[in-house]
Amino acid sequence: MRILLVEDDIQLADSLAETLTAQRYAVDLARDGELGLRQTEGFVYDLILLDVTLPKLDGIGLCQRLRDRGYSTPILMLTARDTSLDKVIGLDAGADAYMVKPFNLQELLAQIRALLRRGKPGSAPILAWGALQLDPSSYEVKYNRVQIQLTPKEFALLEAMLRYGRRVLSRTAIIEQVWSWQESPEEDTIKTYIKNLRSKLKAAGAPKDFIETVHGLGYRLKALDRV
Repeated sequence: MRILLVEDDIQLADSLAETLTAQRYAVDLARDGELGLRQTEGFVYDLILLDVTLPKLDGIGLCQRLRDRGYSTPILMLTARDTSLDKVIGLDAGADAYMVKPFNLQELLAQIRALLRRGKPGSAPILAWGALQLDPSSYEVKYNRVQIQLTPKEFALLEAMLRYGRRVLSRTAIIEQVWSWQESPEEDTIKTYIKNLRSKLKAAGAPKDFIETVHGLGYRLKALDRV
């Protein structure tokens, strides 16, 4: 599941992104409303966490623009304004839910889960490549029915590779998909995650070269007719 967090409070945004990543959500961070709008044009999100008070384009305006365009992704609005009128304005703008700062983190996570269930009826499609299966909803990964335990970043990396298939996943794309809001990792860090992922896949029965290195470009999954 991929979440767009539009929040200009750096400390709060980083804290929320870290918490959501630990819950195995992929998180993209936008610091202002205009950047948030551009993000929705380039990526598909399962949920948007949207602060009301934002630079350049406020949360109400961003929400209205998205709904005017027919954007149906659930939107959870976050604000420090705790009045009935403010809630009415936010909901009328198209928000699906409204939470007042400071909020209880567990309540926020529960609200996110509820909105994701509402926005995606039934189970999210299981991603598969040969004998490998990844379930984005339950965060389960199996190879020939052997369960593989992955860290959140390993899970996000493998999910990105499954969505790319035989297309090459570049270092830039890996950073966007796995690290997003965080400081860009060193090349050796990415190589270490790839190495660990290969090791866990091999332990479950996958071929050693299940993840191919395309030198100078990035990584991709091995062709199915050779798996």
